[in-house]
Amino acid sequence: MFDTIDRVFSYIKEKNIIFIDLKFSDLFGGWHHITLPAPRFDQLTLEEGIGFDASSMAGFKSLEAGDMVLLPDIYTGFNDPFFNYPTLSFICNIAEADSRKRFGRDPRFIAQQSEDFLRSTGIATESKWGPEFEYYIFNKVDFRNDSFYTYFKIDSEEAEWANYQNESNQSGYQIAHHKGYHAIPPFDVLNNIRTETVHVLESCGVPIKYHHHEVGSSGQVEIEVVLGSLTRMGDIAMLTKYIAKNVAKKFGKTATFMPKPLYQEAGSGMHFHQHLFKNGLPLFYDKSGYGGLSQLALSYTAGILKHAPALTGLTNPSTNSFRRLVPGYEAPVSLFFSLANRSSAVRIPKYTTNPMEKRIEFRPPDATCNPYIAMSAMLLAGIDGIQNKLDIRQEGFGPFDVNLFAKENGHVREKITSIPTSLENALDCLNRDNDFLTRNAIFPPDLISTWIQEKMNKDLLEDRNRPTPYEFLLYYGV
Repeated sequence: MFDTIDRVFSYIKEKNIIFIDLKFSDLFGGWHHITLPAPRFDQLTLEEGIGFDASSMAGFKSLEAGDMVLLPDIYTGFNDPFFNYPTLSFICNIAEADSRKRFGRDPRFIAQQSEDFLRSTGIATESKWGPEFEYYIFNKVDFRNDSFYTYFKIDSEEAEWANYQNESNQSGYQIAHHKGYHAIPPFDVLNNIRTETVHVLESCGVPIKYHHHEVGSSGQVEIEVVLGSLTRMGDIAMLTKYIAKNVAKKFGKTATFMPKPLYQEAGSGMHFHQHLFKNGLPLFYDKSGYGGLSQLALSYTAGILKHAPALTGLTNPSTNSFRRLVPGYEAPVSLFFSLANRSSAVRIPKYTTNPMEKRIEFRPPDATCNPYIAMSAMLLAGIDGIQNKLDIRQEGFGPFDVNLFAKENGHVREKITSIPTSLENALDCLNRDNDFLTRNAIFPPDLISTWIQEKMNKDLLEDRNRPTPYEFLLYYGV
């Protein structure tokens, strides 16, 4: 939106901006903000930043060294549409309070360093990324976690059960179970919400390819964005989740990017399309290669598949992630690549025949990841595959052009390894295989250990310690 500082201040004056909102990501992908009156926003703010307590952010700083500053990135400016007063928002970098040196655990800094490293290798000058945003929009959600009372309850006017649960909504237009893909109104009651979400995204500088209803019959939707650079797509991922949730709330509904909110219904992933360019020329295309991929693209893909078990600790960092990653429901649990095969961990989109569009799609990740960290880790895994000249076929990663879920292909399944089956397994893989992340000081070694410790203590152990209603069904009467 802005290319110079002078343009920022001219815009504030011209548009009568009342407040400036500063947004930033914590280590695990949560978004936070600080708001200041526009008159307090000046050249000194841009140079010295705004102070905040980083010890209050999990995984950032200890209590005795918590002071840090937010440095607004003027190129990220957009008008925030959800505030009552005209508000100009910026995404921020995080720096040390005294030296203004960039903070090594700032996810945005990791993304920027990853892009710099790619250029330094001479392999490529740019990577382009396109996350797919799958999520559910419900009428309402209710949940409770006490020692004596645990439940969740979801209402969706699209779901089959709505026809007999809510007498005021007996229209007969509920979507059949698992039949929501590209549903049309009146079955698709969420079109206007998606359209509004896309309108707001584009007004905030996010170009959109399209939106549609997804497979999930209880309100699953998808928005796809135009591909862009790694750090910018990290910004866009954060912004898309923010806007999707707030637009849903505006319509009196609630949006969730949780990977598996409903049993026996489609899960929500965040597939990452990705490819490399050098001085504007595509590096992933070779007309004679399998699926139109170059040898460089195949080595990149081999790197991702080789390190996929460790990547899963960063790209699927929640216990709920592994309720989605089970066979069926198009869940990409098998570590192989294939053309147009949605049962593979890496899919080559068949419709991308233009050299500039030839790319791969890594399908296991979901939106519980920190997008800056997830994309950085994937890029470094791909670079590792290129630098070590990995042969994707010799590594045993295919291609396998079959439906692995079909019974008759059991003999093929036996040849293929799978991603981890639990968060604990994924974190163990990350603990054993992270040199490709840390060797060039892009991921600080202590960040990996902190990530694993926090996820073990805050996610895994807390989930493991809680009895579930299903366990009462299985074991109460024993």
